[in-house]
Amino acid sequence: MKRLLKSHIALLAWRLALLYAVLAICRAIFWRYNYAGIGPLADAELPALARGALLFDTVSVLYANALLIVLSLIPLHLRERRWWQRMLYFYYVVVNALLVVAVNLGDAVYFRYTQKRFTAEEIFFADNDNSLQLVGKFMAENIPLLLAGIGLIALLALAGGRKARPEPLCRRPLCYYGGGTVLLVVAALLSVAGMRGGVTRMTRPVTLSNATLYASDNARANLILSNPFCILRTVGSGGKINYERYFAPEELDGIYTPVHRPDSVGTAPLEGRNVVVFVMESMSAEHSAHLHPELYADRQVKGYTPFLDSLMQAGYCFERMYANGTRSIQALPAVLGSIPSFKTPFVLMPQALAPTRQLPRILRDKGYATAFFCGSAAGSMGFGAYARSAGIERLYSREDYEARHGRDDFDGYWGIWDEPFLQYAGEEMSALPEPFFAALFTLSSHHPFVVPDAYRDLLPEGLTRNHKCVAYTDNAFRRFFARYAGEEWFRRTVFVFVADHVSSEKFADATRVFPGDHHIIGLLYTPDGALRGRCDEAVSQIDLMPTLLGLMGNREPYFAFGRDLFGEQTPEGGFALAYDSGFEAVGGDRLLFFDERRTTGSYRTDDLRREHDLRNDPEAAALERRVKAFVQQYYRHLEQKDFTVE
Repeated sequence: MKRLLKSHIALLAWRLALLYAVLAICRAIFWRYNYAGIGPLADAELPALARGALLFDTVSVLYANALLIVLSLIPLHLRERRWWQRMLYFYYVVVNALLVVAVNLGDAVYFRYTQKRFTAEEIFFADNDNSLQLVGKFMAENIPLLLAGIGLIALLALAGGRKARPEPLCRRPLCYYGGGTVLLVVAALLSVAGMRGGVTRMTRPVTLSNATLYASDNARANLILSNPFCILRTVGSGGKINYERYFAPEELDGIYTPVHRPDSVGTAPLEGRNVVVFVMESMSAEHSAHLHPELYADRQVKGYTPFLDSLMQAGYCFERMYANGTRSIQALPAVLGSIPSFKTPFVLMPQALAPTRQLPRILRDKGYATAFFCGSAAGSMGFGAYARSAGIERLYSREDYEARHGRDDFDGYWGIWDEPFLQYAGEEMSALPEPFFAALFTLSSHHPFVVPDAYRDLLPEGLTRNHKCVAYTDNAFRRFFARYAGEEWFRRTVFVFVADHVSSEKFADATRVFPGDHHIIGLLYTPDGALRGRCDEAVSQIDLMPTLLGLMGNREPYFAFGRDLFGEQTPEGGFALAYDSGFEAVGGDRLLFFDERRTTGSYRTDDLRREHDLRNDPEAAALERRVKAFVQQYYRHLEQKDFTVE
């Protein structure tokens, strides 16, 4: 034991533990300095805040000290040299004095003015000539904070092992080199896991928005965050927003505005109803014989979504619904918050912690219970973090399912199979107080494209590797409706079905190019038939939130990049916008390709080979004008870090 306490690993562990204590003190100071904006902390929320703080502090400590960890554990006898230990000591004190102490305490002042943590934007785009002068002024105005920083740096210097002379645990060559190498590899693997925030295949590298999993609002989420995490995780996405100003501000809002002010009460056929949104993994429009009858006219199997097709005919079908992006994490803010993603997914940007009032939050403020269901592990893929930031109270995951129904329904890859998880979600919905809002993300129609053994020989093989999985999920919805259709809450619910993006597996030529490569299933269904019909305009996921608010009789102003498809009709019709190497838009029978400076092409939607450029056509010019206004408004609000009416 005595030898262990004098070893290299013991010294490293002590130094890292000391940093956790320093970060805790910095967080307490941050809270005190920003008490007016954060408010008092209830005892009940402290455990969750502490867990979140531990997660982000771990990432910050590892980011700042990755080199220190390697140099402390590398199995070379250089480690026993005095100059080597002196080098490690000065690295530890200097780097952590800057990245941990100075930046986190600077955050305490900076946050009061900007309502955001210090990120890459300030590091790489601090182009003010008076930056040093401002820093000096802030230091002079915050002497207690300056003294606290000096004290914490002194703590690191005095307690950081300046005179320590660590000894190897074992001096025999095999043990020294072999055991030291194993220890270094294990430490490296644990460090990578710590930086990512987990080790499962579904774990995304932790981002700023993950803080909302542990906090009740964005102000407390900012309290959890720490640096250098905030800086390094925003490199490439948190920089200065550069964009073209196509229109003067007074002209811009007249062409397009994300601020909606309902000016009449009108009819509200869905007012007071429960809302259930099914976000379906990889549900391309080409899976459906109802949306693409021409693809299945000469085939024995008439599509792979027969149940969803029946709902499209009995409900309100969006025949030209387009996904905003190609990744699942882009879909949730588009569907539930009417906030699109273009070059970078919105939830991975520091702007994701800016003020928003998304659909779940608006309904929650009207007395709705709110819930989010996903059969993957809690915290995976960033879904739960986004759901919390959008205003959802209750999160249900794989762990919750297995606590009630055991572990036999795990698919071995992503989470719980769709059929049993949908049945479980129905059980939980039945227990929710009405009215309620619930969103559910399906998983089974995803690579590696497998279905439960019991269904392997019962479902059609299909034309792609995913079709059998699509048919399985479609049948899972059929079973869900069969079980719960007689429930009172079911009859008082509006169901929304929308895909997150198209499948990676395609077979139709039109699906391989825009807009077919974004064409997805989308529909509204009410069990009593209150809403029936079809929409043949080009619409997208961002139109769902304003449309639902209009149907439910919302009378308050709100912020949404989409439009109410029933209450905000325009002579030009709708359009859908996405981003690949440039912006791609579809409106009416026109396509537009736009690189932010100029239109690079405009074609008819049926011109798959792009042979007839119509960019000088009046319809193309009108679509270009609206797209430019949309893009300018989007970047304008990213720059302002605000997505509210105010």
